[in-house]
Amino acid sequence: MTKILVAEDERDIRELIAFTLRFAGFDVVLARNGEEAVELAAVEHPDMIMLDVRMPKLTGYEACRQIKNDPAFAETPVVFLSAKGQDAEIQMGLEMGAEEYILKPFVPDGLVAQVKGVLERNKK
Repeated sequence: MTKILVAEDERDIRELIAFTLRFAGFDVVLARNGEEAVELAAVEHPDMIMLDVRMPKLTGYEACRQIKNDPAFAETPVVFLSAKGQDAEIQMGLEMGAEEYILKPFVPDGLVAQVKGVLERNKK
């Protein structure tokens, strides 16, 4: 089963994402902030990582940088979630190695389609 690590500091959004992805057949591991995401990535070795951009302790960008510095995660796709859709912010996320930038609010079916698309493009 494909494992996805989701880091989102807003509980309602975190739970919605978890429910949506679990309903679609994914194994989901949840983190409440960027620091937790970095720690859980090392333990859980997810197939994909979704990071909210604005989180306490470490931002999504900082967490992505730390995770991508580990050679074990060089091929692991990272997706950013954000309510901020400015071109500069999206560009920064993509430059940090993100595969995709998903804007909130999202439609559950659209989220699942985007996740499946990223995983399909990154099959090893």
